[in-house]
Amino acid sequence: MGEPARSFQDLIVWQKAHSFVVEIYKMTAHFPKTEIYGLTSQIRRAAVSVPANITEGFKKTGKADKIRYYNIAQGSLEECRYYLLLTKDLKYCDSVSLPEQAEEISKLLTAYINSLSKSDYQHK
Repeated sequence: MGEPARSFQDLIVWQKAHSFVVEIYKMTAHFPKTEIYGLTSQIRRAAVSVPANITEGFKKTGKADKIRYYNIAQGSLEECRYYLLLTKDLKYCDSVSLPEQAEEISKLLTAYINSLSKSDYQHK
């Protein structure tokens, strides 16, 4: 790996999670208006939670705190994966790229957590 990230925006996992949110917003803009306070709101909230928790975890000084926020991001991502299945079954949208993006983000988060768990991380 190169230099350590100086900001959360330097993290590849954050960049991919942010792109995922943008795509979720584009997709849900076409949902039925009756879903504005239902599924549209839920999937957007869960999607935004992923990069938001990565951001918050990035600034935490303790390893356990960092891992906790990355775990919350993982949980929100899994919630999104369910909503994507639901949108497909409701025939609102059948995106192939969003589940693929979610899988990539999930793998990156898992690798990041595993790396952090095994490291001698000390905040400087």
